Amino acid sequence: MKIDLSGKTALVTGSSEGIGLASAKALAEAGATVFINGRSREKLEAAVAQIGGQARAILADLADSAGHDALVGQLPQADIVVSNAGIFQPSDFFESSDDIWERHWQLNVMAGVRLARHYLPGMENKGWGRFIFLGSESAFNIPVEMIHYGVTKTADVALARGLAKRMAGTGVTVNSVLPGPTLSEGVTAMLQEQREKTGQSLEAAGAEFVKQNRPTSILRRAATVDEVANMIVYAASPLASATTGAALRVDGGVIDTLM
Repeated sequence: MKIDLSGKTALVTGSSEGIGLASAKALAEAGATVFINGRSREKLEAAVAQIGGQARAILADLADSAGHDALVGQLPQADIVVSNAGIFQPSDFFESSDDIWERHWQLNVMAGVRLARHYLPGMENKGWGRFIFLGSESAFNIPVEMIHYGVTKTADVALARGLAKRMAGTGVTVNSVLPGPTLSEGVTAMLQEQREKTGQSLEAAGAEFVKQNRPTSILRRAATVDEVANMIVYAASPLASATTGAALRVDGGVIDTLM
């Protein structure tokens, strides 16, 4: 099985690090011309250097329509879009202000809505396209420590399913990918205090986090960003032509359901 994305243009948002960067690298290795996106020029330049090849960067904050307009102004069309930009912030429900809810909603949900509204018609005109939303196991296993985040990820999964139906018969697929706990930079930072106290390796601290906070995990460890990127690249490829409207799990079995 060989994934060949030669001649395809891919956009991965929120891709200066973490799952986004791993996905951008893997898409480029498969032959795609990759555009990455983020809010830090320095991080984007470093990411482009890591990816190499034909990678290009677009500096834009997708938390509002002005940032969206800046991005699509530089990249009017794309064959593959991975709507990965997002944030998470542990905060008890009763201490989570409207501002926390709004910031998560705008970046985790509305950024993807705007991207889909712009790019899907162009994909339909070409008769081929792949649009992938980054969901999370938290979409189904709402984390009590950040209910606001779980709600936005549930919305992403529902959005992907609805758009897949909207694009039925066009040659364009829309899916969501659901990582479980993953050793991204954000999770690494969250585990730093524990590591300093215990002297644990990152992998051991990740496994301890999974054991305590995601006890239904079958994998019993945190995934790597590359493991999540592998699913994203498959969903973005011609090989996934019969996969649409799906919530593709890379959650290590955290979601305790047969479906």
